[in-house]
Amino acid sequence: MYTIREGKKDDLPRVFELIEELALYEKAPEQVTNTVKMMEEDGFGEQPIFGFFVLIKESTAEIIGTAIYYYRYSTWKGRRLYLEDYIVTESERGKGAGKLLFERVMKKSLEENCTGMMWQVLDWNDPAINFYKKYDAEIEGGWYNCHLQSEDIKEMLGQ
Repeated sequence: MYTIREGKKDDLPRVFELIEELALYEKAPEQVTNTVKMMEEDGFGEQPIFGFFVLIKESTAEIIGTAIYYYRYSTWKGRRLYLEDYIVTESERGKGAGKLLFERVMKKSLEENCTGMMWQVLDWNDPAINFYKKYDAEIEGGWYNCHLQSEDIKEMLGQ
């Protein structure tokens, strides 16, 4: 059995461990530059910019999953819930826990009057793609992710 609840500041160290686990799975652990301290400020400061759920295994009271989200605005669609990361620890995958967590996020999008929700999935992550297909998710091609890092921006702007 599992319980899902809104995340609390005290949950962040464990949530951060799950983020690091995901980064290893996605073969990019060196790209994690976030910290628990940054997450505390960004999620629980004066103007929180993200929210999250935690998935708890009742038999051990351990956090075994998280879903981190924020809101974005689409000029075409309006207010959207953006699922930034959705993580279930490897040992608990395939047991129905992820389904409960994903459906809680879906419900949150409705509670917040969003016109829908969005997320990304790596093109090689077949287990995740197959999971999302069970929900008839639209998986788009033709878009590229674009990023600028703060160090690069400073250099380009001469700061």
